[in-house]
Amino acid sequence: MKFLLPLAWASAWNRRATLGLTLLAVILASCLLLAVERLRHDAQESFAQSVSGTDLIVGARGSPLQLVLYAVFRLGDASNNIAWESYRKIAADPAVAWTIPLSLGDSHRGYPVLGTSSDYFRYFHYGLKTPLVIAGGRPFTDGRDDLFSAVLGAEVAQQLGYRLGQRIVLSHGSGPLPGLEHADKPFTVVGILAPTGTPVDRTVHVGLAAIEAIHLDWQGGMPLPGVEIPPALVDKFDLTPREITAFLVGLHQRTAVFGVQRRIAGFKDEPLQAALPGVVLDQLWQSLAFAEHLLRGLSWLILGLGLAGLLAVMLAGLGERRRELAILRALGAGLPQIAALLLLESLFLGLLGAGGGLLLLTAASFAAGPWLAANAGIVLHSLSPGREELGLLAAIVATCLLAGLLPAWRASRLALADGLTPRL
Repeated sequence: MKFLLPLAWASAWNRRATLGLTLLAVILASCLLLAVERLRHDAQESFAQSVSGTDLIVGARGSPLQLVLYAVFRLGDASNNIAWESYRKIAADPAVAWTIPLSLGDSHRGYPVLGTSSDYFRYFHYGLKTPLVIAGGRPFTDGRDDLFSAVLGAEVAQQLGYRLGQRIVLSHGSGPLPGLEHADKPFTVVGILAPTGTPVDRTVHVGLAAIEAIHLDWQGGMPLPGVEIPPALVDKFDLTPREITAFLVGLHQRTAVFGVQRRIAGFKDEPLQAALPGVVLDQLWQSLAFAEHLLRGLSWLILGLGLAGLLAVMLAGLGERRRELAILRALGAGLPQIAALLLLESLFLGLLGAGGGLLLLTAASFAAGPWLAANAGIVLHSLSPGREELGLLAAIVATCLLAGLLPAWRASRLALADGLTPRL
């Protein structure tokens, strides 16, 4: 059987033009199939690990999914703000252990700015209840003497090349429109967080009082004409927030979550909702399940078309290879060896197609990974194949091998005289 390997390779190389096109189709189909699986897996993992240990996310009444996506993942449309007094009353609930206020809306060079309190660095967890770690510098405090201090996520610092002590200017809203910068009140970078693989890496963190301070001389999203309050004078104003976007809630007892959720839903001062992060994410995956199955089905269909092309090429090639196969039989090769030769060609194509698809996906992941993280919040955790992807690779190779059964069966039924008799 050892002679079959170089013989199969030499025969395939002799028909490299036609087999090359078929191989390209298998590579592209394999890459697409693996990409769907990798995106599905990494998207779920990225979202699931972004927040941990938080029992409820409280915001204005509306879509729980919109609230969670905007407050935690900085995605989608902004939800309505809630009053600071409402936050204070709910935070005083005996069942509540800690809260983290969140104020979103500003940005810095395309990265979202999060106004929060110093409790953020104490209570916020991600992954398997992993706390935030300051890689350099320190977290900001809630005091007036630390008003214009900023803590950067790891990606912000790396991509923009920022260091401790760097002066940065925030922009109003999400876009870099001219005239919407808070240039008169720059911030100083006092800390840089260690990488987390979550939206925290792509966030600029400042204090809630600082958010109020930079908007003292603004109204309706625009600076007030002729009014400018320098940073040295903001201490003379009350910087208590009037509104925030949402807040995270941790409870003393997990069993009290539904009771607190009902009390927030019945809050009389303003319409509020309390979303359970895990439940909302489950609903998100369920709503995306149809699209996920559709994409996977289309990928298998494309792979099937590629294998159909492989089958057609091999069947059509049998007519051209009658003499080659007849000579092999005349030299002593039996019918099992002839069938094995055809199956080896299918196996080569399957291995090269699956391997090529994996290499193409790895290159695409390396190139598109930063863009996916910045624009879709999906962090590609690993460039190496996971268990599900290895299963798909094995399925691709097995399917290619099955596609070679029919040509192998037909080749084994050819009589020796078929190839040695000249056709007129």
